[in-house]
Order: sequence, then structure tokens, then C-alpha cells
Amino acid sequence: MISRRRGLATAAATLLTAGAAPTAATAAPPPLRTTGPHGDSRSRARLQRDADAILATGATGVLAEVQTADGRTTARAGRADGSGPRHPVPWDAYYRIGSDTKTFTAVLVLQLVGEGRLALTDTVERWLPGAVRGNGNDGRRITVANLLRQTSGLNDYLAVSPDAADAFTPAGYRRSRFLSTVPEDQLKAALTQPPLWLPNAGHPERESRWGYSNTNYVLAGLIVERVTGHSWEQEIHDRLIEPLGLRHTLTPGTSPYVPAPTATAYTWFPDVERPTDTTLASVGWADGSLISTTHDHGVFLRALMSGRLLRPAQFAAMKETVAADDWIAAPGVRYGLGIAWRPVAGSRDGIWFHGGTHLGIVSESGVTPDGARAATSATFTLRMGDPAQDTQDAAGRWLIERALTGW
Repeated sequence: MISRRRGLATAAATLLTAGAAPTAATAAPPPLRTTGPHGDSRSRARLQRDADAILATGATGVLAEVQTADGRTTARAGRADGSGPRHPVPWDAYYRIGSDTKTFTAVLVLQLVGEGRLALTDTVERWLPGAVRGNGNDGRRITVANLLRQTSGLNDYLAVSPDAADAFTPAGYRRSRFLSTVPEDQLKAALTQPPLWLPNAGHPERESRWGYSNTNYVLAGLIVERVTGHSWEQEIHDRLIEPLGLRHTLTPGTSPYVPAPTATAYTWFPDVERPTDTTLASVGWADGSLISTTHDHGVFLRALMSGRLLRPAQFAAMKETVAADDWIAAPGVRYGLGIAWRPVAGSRDGIWFHGGTHLGIVSESGVTPDGARAATSATFTLRMGDPAQDTQDAAGRWLIERALTGW
């Protein structure tokens, strides 16, 4: 998983990270029955036009879905691999959703809060004594709310990796794609540097300084495990995947593979003329390891925003936001507990979203505040350090916004 913040430094070290050991929940699901396009012809034509616009930026493959209580509308563009148009992107292809995983993890934590098993004002030190210490880092000054809202001041373990430069090359990727690390090592890497800040001493949960850090969600996953006595993978499966019927969402553990059907994930590394097939890759953990489909992801988002997954107090807390001005190239973005909000034209109430980036994959998504409509997309192309990536990202956000505002 790669941070959604712009800039290459945060992205490169993703190649060296992976999750905890697989559990029963990590097994690949049964083969997926691929299906054709869904939705009425007018809706499909509009969604297809926007998918084609993403492809026109230079992407190799795009898959998109708009979902409501009445059904779904789907579109695809481009090819599944380098063999040409005879092999289009599969319907319902699997892909790594990257940092969209964070919303799932935040829901786990908030469910535990609703059950009275921990509190948003609990410190990291309470649940993980001594885990955040050294170089000015202090777990006594960081609460669970700071982790989920990205206001802890902790460094992103991806950004401070000493191997980042090597990861920006095809050769570095190939050396690293089967490597894995445990969450404790990811945390150790983050703590080698002083924090960007320490949250407010009197009321750290009220801290409004914001900085995206995957380390926050590694700690959140470790706290889930400490509170429940179960692995993060088991809690994801038992609380979200199974109850929602997400039969095509899985936790890969240390496996670098994505189930079929999928499409080739291409990455253009800096100063390299040809793309690299980066479909095989080590992944994150509670911060970014989930594999899913556009359909399953939409089901989850609609369930969340319709109030089915959280009790009212925790759902309200999730939507308490701080400004996140330097995250993505969109105005007015505010970040809550594992989910963000932004204003969009044509919508009085804006949209809720997160999004995720992995090597060769960009996941864009959004949902209306009432959960009535969700839009999800996967673009199987990533260009590191190329202005064309900004154009691709803008086209992806435009698809989501048009889909959620009813075109």
C-alpha cells in the first residue's frame, strides 16, 4: 500500500512491507463468476464515458461500479494485460484497495468502542505499554482518536525507510516483491525519527494538526489484537467480511498474489521508459492490505454510511473531521476517523471517501452521506513522479463525483 499523499518519498518503501501471518480468513475465496455489464443503457453510457476518460490519460485498464438499493451500473475500459484489446479487464476483477483498508480498520476500532471495550480517549500507552517511545515519540500523548484521525504526529514508516531509493527501480521492486515484515518492525522503523509533533498535552484527542501516516493504522491494528485477543484478520472477517457477505474480499497475509480474475498492475518507475508489471507485491497490514472488488467495496461503504455497522455515538464520532489540506488535489478535504469528506459540485452535503494506492493500482471510491449511492473504481496503472498521474487521478475523482451526484 502507498500513502495517498503526493510525492515519491512516501510511496517507495511500500515494496518492503507486508502483513501478519495468514489466518483462516486469508484463504482465497471460491472462483468468482464473471458477469457482463449492469445498469440501464443510459447510465452505462455515462459511466463508460468517464471510464474511457481515465483510460485516455494513459492508463492500461479501468473498472468502475455505481451501486444503489435498486442495483448496480458497471463499466470497464482497456485491457487485462499487455496482449491487446482481445483481453479486456475482467468484470468483477480482484485488486488491492490499498489505504481504503483504513476505513475497515477504523470500523473495527469503533465497534469495540461501542461495546465499551476501549475508548477513543485511551492512550496508546494504555494498550501497548512502551511500544511508542524513543526519539521524542511518546505513546502517553497519543490517543486512539489521534491514530484514526491521523493527528498523532507519528512518522509514516513508509516515508522513513532507508531503502526508499532502491524501491524506485524495477530491479529494486523485483528484489523486494516477496519480502515481508511484521507490524512491530514497521512501527520500529517509524520511531527511528522524532515525531512531527506531539498532540496537545491536556486533551490530545482534540489535536487538529493533521499528517497522513500509515503507522497510525499499524498501531490501530495492534490495539485491536490486544483488546480482542484475536488477529486483525480474524476480526475483519468475523465483524465485516462475513456479516456483509463480502465473499470476494480477503486478507492476503504475506502472500504477494492476487486471485483471478484480475488485471495486470503496471507501474512506471521514475525515469524508466517502459512500465513494470507489479502485480506481485508484498503488502501492508491493517493500514492497507485488503484485496476486494468494486462490488464488495461498494456494499461495505453503503452499509457503513447507512448506519448499519456502528452505533450512533461512534458513527457521529467517525464524522468529526479536521482539515486535511495537503492530502489530495481537491479543495476542502476534511479527515475523520478512517474516512474523509469533501465538497462536490451538485451536492449540498458533499461525499465521504478514502481511496488507496498500491503499486500499479489506484482505488477511488465515494459514498453519499446517507449511504444511498456508492461509487468505486480501480485503475490498473500508477506513474511515479509523472504529471500524467495527476491527470489520471483527477479523472478518477471526476468519475466518482459524477456518479454520486447522479450525473
